[in-house]
Amino acid sequence: MLSELKPAILITMFFTLLTGIFYPLAITGAAQPLFHRQANGSLILVNGEPAGSELIGQNFAKPEYFHPRPSAAGMNGYDPTASGGSNLGPTNPALSDRLTKDAAQFRKDNPDFDGPIPADAVTTSASGLDPEISPANALAQAARVAKARNASRAEVESLVAANTASRDFGVLGEPRVNVLKLNLALDRSLPVKR
Repeated sequence: MLSELKPAILITMFFTLLTGIFYPLAITGAAQPLFHRQANGSLILVNGEPAGSELIGQNFAKPEYFHPRPSAAGMNGYDPTASGGSNLGPTNPALSDRLTKDAAQFRKDNPDFDGPIPADAVTTSASGLDPEISPANALAQAARVAKARNASRAEVESLVAANTASRDFGVLGEPRVNVLKLNLALDRSLPVKR
């Protein structure tokens, strides 16, 4: 019996060391010099302090900021330790109720917008932490942000355009706006005038 257990124990120890210690150390050792920013969370720094990650959505609720997609991550949303969607199906009345409530809140927050509400303004992403919104969603919020910052709508729309990323390689994905980057650009270019 010992002759059967010994190889199993040795193989388990070997693969534990290989995949649990050596491989992570090698990947970390290679990632730090080659992809330092990404390996450390793609943090966006403001005055040397982290303002957030460009990969993880945050909740912005003040009227002078662009609001992100709704989040189902955690009890109150935007919890990076509880990433995930609501998993509510299209026939679930809870989903319909939430969409109706979110659409009403969007209309209340953006009274100057009278077009169709962009889908990503009321729907959550699969992770619940999507850091980006569609340009249509950003433009739907532009009047509110401009009013709250005592700026012209054209100035705000210009910042939206400047912070809109195009499709990757010209064909992959959709145009998108990183909410954190856009809000930081707002603070730099159009600070709130009180």
